[in-house]
Amino acid sequence: MEDTLSPQPGAQGLDPARVRALAAAVYESAGVPAEDALLAADTLVQADLWGHQSHGMLRLGWYYARLRSGAMKAVTETRIAVDAGAIAVMDGGDGVGQVVARRAVDEAVGRARKHGVGVVSIRNSNHFGTCMYYTRIGAQQGCVMMLMSNAGPNMAPWGGLKKKIGTNPWSIATPGGSHPPVVMDMANSGVARGKIYLANKRREPIPPHWAIDAQGNPTTDPKAALEGFILPMAGHKGYVMGVMVDVLSGVLSGSQFLDGVHGPYDPVNRSGAGHLMIALNVAAFQPIEEFNSRIDAYIASLKDVPVAPGHRQVYYPGEMEVQADAENRAHGLLLPADTLADVERVAREAGVPFPF
Repeated sequence: MEDTLSPQPGAQGLDPARVRALAAAVYESAGVPAEDALLAADTLVQADLWGHQSHGMLRLGWYYARLRSGAMKAVTETRIAVDAGAIAVMDGGDGVGQVVARRAVDEAVGRARKHGVGVVSIRNSNHFGTCMYYTRIGAQQGCVMMLMSNAGPNMAPWGGLKKKIGTNPWSIATPGGSHPPVVMDMANSGVARGKIYLANKRREPIPPHWAIDAQGNPTTDPKAALEGFILPMAGHKGYVMGVMVDVLSGVLSGSQFLDGVHGPYDPVNRSGAGHLMIALNVAAFQPIEEFNSRIDAYIASLKDVPVAPGHRQVYYPGEMEVQADAENRAHGLLLPADTLADVERVAREAGVPFPF
């Protein structure tokens, strides 16, 4: 899934490694250990490389503000609160969400290798970026991986006019055989809130089906959308999906839920975000070689159809991001001028050299 907003004049092609180093230095300046800082920085740069600018360097300033206020703890101290064989409950201790999620991947995969399935319920975490960063890691280790999370409220319950439900993303990734992993990553809203932030930052209009204003009227103004409500995908169906992800992420884990969760754009309140990660060891179902052969056949069959007018090719889920990554690494990462200006501001506040 690509960001649907067009590149802005003034975008620059940058070396991803240098962007990553800059972001890591900002995290380290706020007390994040070097290894964790590099991970958190990599999640931002990787989102931009995939074409998901709503979850890329645009968010560095948000995370930095939360670290400076203490709402998100710089040193992440996770613990296993419940250890029940295939099931574990991990307490994130209000640490860096990316670090919590990455540790949960290892926990889930390790349990799946032992039990066939590994289920990790995570409480007291923070926003961790894009879900597919973590589910792809599990898929590359021979697991079908599912991850879901609740988020700060920006949608109203179906028929209501008060923010209660987050966009509540979820992702599923499987090994791709001879291809990179097959990946689904989506919010239960019609659009991720970050895309509306991105449109507001770029001063661009949004499609009328993305959001309604505070009075419940459709709007193309991103500022009015942020003050109003993001619409669920597929109407009431998206609302129900959002609720169930919140139940599985927040209620089941013992974390916060509904409007008790605070998003990354809130600089001062602890997040209370909860997640659910499930790993299925493919080898417990069938030999991995057999699965790889079958998924190759599946992908080949998906692509063995005529291409519709206006489309370059038929993509399998996750392929578009792989192609965007390759292109951005070859030609340099394009960051909008306003995003780059905000990164420069954050670097200046952090006392970090800005090399661009």
